[in-house]
Amino acid sequence: MIRDLLLLAVFGGGTFGCLFMVLAARLAPSFAQFKPAANRIAPAVTILKPLHGSETSLFENLASFCRQDYAGPVQIIFGVATPNDPAVRVVERLRSAFPDKSLALVVKPYRAGSNPKVANLINMSSEIAHDIVVIADSDIRVTPNYLSQVVRALEQSKGGAVTCPYYGISTGNLWSQLSQLNVDGHFLPGVMVGVRVKLSRPCFGSTIALRRGLLRAIGGFEAVVNCLADDYALGEEIAKRGEPVTVLPFAVGHVCSEASWRELWWHELRWARTIRAIDPLGYLGWSLTHAFPLALIALGLGGGMAGISLALAALACRAVLLSTLERGYGLPRHPYWLIPLRDLLSFAVFIAGFVARDVAWRGHRYRLMSEGNLISQRRSPSP
Repeated sequence: MIRDLLLLAVFGGGTFGCLFMVLAARLAPSFAQFKPAANRIAPAVTILKPLHGSETSLFENLASFCRQDYAGPVQIIFGVATPNDPAVRVVERLRSAFPDKSLALVVKPYRAGSNPKVANLINMSSEIAHDIVVIADSDIRVTPNYLSQVVRALEQSKGGAVTCPYYGISTGNLWSQLSQLNVDGHFLPGVMVGVRVKLSRPCFGSTIALRRGLLRAIGGFEAVVNCLADDYALGEEIAKRGEPVTVLPFAVGHVCSEASWRELWWHELRWARTIRAIDPLGYLGWSLTHAFPLALIALGLGGGMAGISLALAALACRAVLLSTLERGYGLPRHPYWLIPLRDLLSFAVFIAGFVARDVAWRGHRYRLMSEGNLISQRRSPSP
């Protein structure tokens, strides 16, 4: 009796997961082809880029923000904590490569809160020169029309902020490829479905655009200085004022720079623990999207040919979903042979997210509290 109930539950979950991927595949083209209405006005913009170390492809990522086809003035502010940070040399290369661009560098030690990225943003805030502020993480790479799309969407919105999700860019090694498959095959489909059916209105560090007055009104970056999910928390602070956070139906590139198993595991575990802390019910519901592992569980419980069929269907749905994203975004072909390993790893991270209490980030280990706040523990060998 118990085995039959378990079989029914895992078969139901696996079937739901397959249907979820089919729905995401149908939504993908509309996300990839989104273009906001034309706008002749190109207001001045400040872009904030908090930096820490010379990560993989950093110059190429930052250079993509310097190559924008945008008619208005653009100020880009980079921030680091120490003058010997390797990212400083990258900024100097940018200044040499783009002498006509307004590139500012803020070098100040972190003095506020437990989130080093937000402490960096606080240090950079005093240098903001323009009314529209765009915040983007250092591992983001964009196309030349990115800024015009984001600013147009912000101008056409009813206030608040705009944000957008991201797809993965692999650096070529195995761990980076697995990370890319997680971004493209799990994260991005979840965003597309969640936004379309209005189950979530997230805010992503890949891009947050808002007006400087609104940033001041919510208390500046100081309002989220102890939060691990600072992007989500910033969106929450904006929503508290009754302002909308609009998720744009297009994506930017995220460079998957993981170079080892340890780095991949700790990055994904941090993401899992963060999601569980800010949305525990949503995190629990995410279990139903792991169709392939659920099918293997069904097979282990004696599901026979039905379990094998569900497992094959799950892998096929994941492959179709990735193929749809490739066509929509013009992405290179994914390593399809890694899909079974990727799905099993995602399930392992999901389970570990229920029991892990610490997260590793930027060379430090933190205790993540239930409300999403960070408490510094000790330095960690993990990234």
